[in-house]
Amino acid sequence: MNTDTMTIRQMCDAFDVTPRTLRFYEAKELLFPIREGQKRLFTKRDRARLKLILRGKRFGFSLEEIRQLLNLYKKGQEQRTQISRAYEIACERLAMLEAQREELTGAIDDLKDQLKWGEKMIASLGQARAAAE
Repeated sequence: MNTDTMTIRQMCDAFDVTPRTLRFYEAKELLFPIREGQKRLFTKRDRARLKLILRGKRFGFSLEEIRQLLNLYKKGQEQRTQISRAYEIACERLAMLEAQREELTGAIDDLKDQLKWGEKMIASLGQARAAAE
């Protein structure tokens, strides 16, 4: 086998994804493996694209945002357009994640307060019951 290409199994092992995931990204036209009958061979370009797809998903980018970024790549532009747009999207995503973190912190604090109240109520009810007996 050519060392420049990888089979679907090799890709799954290398990137810890399932064959279904790779086929999904292929169907969404994010990956373009070479087809030899039923066999799919993934090139270095596919591996680089998958790496970016997985990173984008980890950061919460939508598949459409990832597609747009991948489609911006032009070798002659030294990736400036792609990197600039990725930076913009990443800044937006960071702001969203920080807002979510603040909301979660508030919810956690509120729940802790409710649990403390619940503990006091349980203890109070237990003391009242013991006194009545």
